[in-house]
Order: sequence, then C-alpha cells, then structure tokens
Amino acid sequence: MADDKDKKAKKPAKPAAKKETAKTDPKKAKAKKAPAKKADAKKPAAKKDSKAKGKEKKPAAKKAAKAKKEPAKTESKKSSPKKAKAPAAPPVVKAKARYVRIAPRKARLIADQVRGMHIEKARALLEFSPRGAAHPIQKLINSAAANAENNHDLIGDEMRVSSITVDEGPTLRRFRPRAMGRATPINKRTSHIAVALTPVED
Repeated sequence: MADDKDKKAKKPAKPAAKKETAKTDPKKAKAKKAPAKKADAKKPAAKKDSKAKGKEKKPAAKKAAKAKKEPAKTESKKSSPKKAKAPAAPPVVKAKARYVRIAPRKARLIADQVRGMHIEKARALLEFSPRGAAHPIQKLINSAAANAENNHDLIGDEMRVSSITVDEGPTLRRFRPRAMGRATPINKRTSHIAVALTPVED
C-alpha cells in the first residue's frame, strides 16, 4: 500500500516538468508570440491606407478650390476695358547710293545739314551748295521721293528726311611718282549713302 501511495504521489509531478520545459523552450515561446506580431503588422497597413485616402482627398479639394477661383479670373478679364491700339508707325521710304566716288568725311558735311529737313528745303539747299557731295545726295533724295510715289502711293513733295547716313566704302589705292625715284600713295575713297524719308505729320 505504501508503494501505491508513492506511485500516486510521483504521477502529478510530470505535468509540472512539462510546464517548466514549455517555459524554457525558446522555440515554443516564439511560436506563441508570432500571432501577436502579425496582428500588430496589420495595424500600420491600416494606417497607411487611411493616409493614402487622406492624400487622395486633398488634391481633389485643391482642384475644387482652383475651379472656384478660375471663374473669378475670367470675369475680371471680361470686365477690364480693352487696351487702346497703338497708332500705326508712319511708312519709311529708303534709297541707297553705293560706291559714290567721294570721301565719306566730305559727304557727311552735307548730310548733317540736310538731316531732319523738309524735302523742299533740302532740295533748295543742295541746289545752291558749292560742295561736291551736294550733287549725289540731291540725286539720292529725288530717288527716294520717286520711290515714295511709285511704291507706297505717297506724295513725294510732302516728305521729310528722317535719317541720312554716310558709310565708308572700299578705297582705291594709287601711287604718284615723286622726285629722286620716290612714290607717294594716293587713297581714292568711296562712300555708301543711305536716305530714309517719312511723311510730314500734319
């Protein structure tokens, strides 16, 4: 009988040992904790979805705000008065004379006198000028007046010399014999003359 009692007393000790092994076994402890981690992992995903939805809603709200603002802009544009059109620039009639056999320095003296004058006054001044450059400049102004009548349907006698320029052209180099076998250079300069006429403003 004593042996039977000892056996019964020994039997309940086995489950306690099992409990201790369960506590000490790290593999089993990890297996039990794993489901809890999965549940935690689901929570951030739900948060991300909510953030994504919030971001989607924000652009829609911005677009709606822009759509409200746009009609106001269009109304302000319609209400603003139309800008007055700028007056049309007067036509400019041009004429050029190239390779004129006169020095640009001499031709500029006459061009400075004629610049800005009425065409009738310029013709009178050039007609009685003693300088050699007066004749080619007079011919050029008459040519520009003819261009105004034939090409632009303007009145040639009611024009003004708005601009006249004299540029230097190519130089013809010559030499002149001098005493004791020497030679001195002679530069025969040329000019490019350009004239622009505009109608006289009333």
